[in-house]
Amino acid sequence: MDLNVWLAFFAASWVIAVSPGSGAVLSMSHGLAYGVRHATATIVGLQLGLSVVLLVAGVGVGALLLASATAFTVVKVLGAAYLIWLGVQQWRAPVPAAAASGREAARGPVGLPTVRQRIALGFFTNVTNPKGIVFMVAVLPQFIDPGRPLWLQLLILLVTSIGVDLVVMHGYAFLASRAQRWLATARARRAQNRVFGGVLMAMGASLFMVKRTTA
Repeated sequence: MDLNVWLAFFAASWVIAVSPGSGAVLSMSHGLAYGVRHATATIVGLQLGLSVVLLVAGVGVGALLLASATAFTVVKVLGAAYLIWLGVQQWRAPVPAAAASGREAARGPVGLPTVRQRIALGFFTNVTNPKGIVFMVAVLPQFIDPGRPLWLQLLILLVTSIGVDLVVMHGYAFLASRAQRWLATARARRAQNRVFGGVLMAMGASLFMVKRTTA
């Protein structure tokens, strides 16, 4: 891969990562609720899902999904339902009667999912997002040279995407975590849950509007 092609993809990766989406919302939600350290497992899950989407699009399966109405509809409905379910869970998340302090804070955030659960949440958030597949199918061909080995190029693009996304998602989680001191009351936490839950449900509903770009 030529350096100028990689630099163009590197710049595009920052634009893609910084653009608000379900991954950013989930990173901010977990950063605010659990702190950056605990949000890392969620972000790792997001990268695993991103890897699947990029590889699927890169080897042409993404194009097949776009060409098959049935396959694309299945992915779209699953992705939409999953985000709506996440939003409902966030909306209904239990709120402690008082903010944790002292020894209670040292034991960790209230209601913290396990590492496996956080990784799974991140993974399924990205892997069931048809917008990601549509975008990758549209973008990747511009950076792939058909005269060179495909897997090596995909590996370079994958490492670049993950590296950039890790930085951006941790940035979102960090910025959200800084707001914890102002959102320590039960009322503020309830409002936080409903804002993030509402955004996730809205994003899930918006996926039903995604259409195939090819016949």
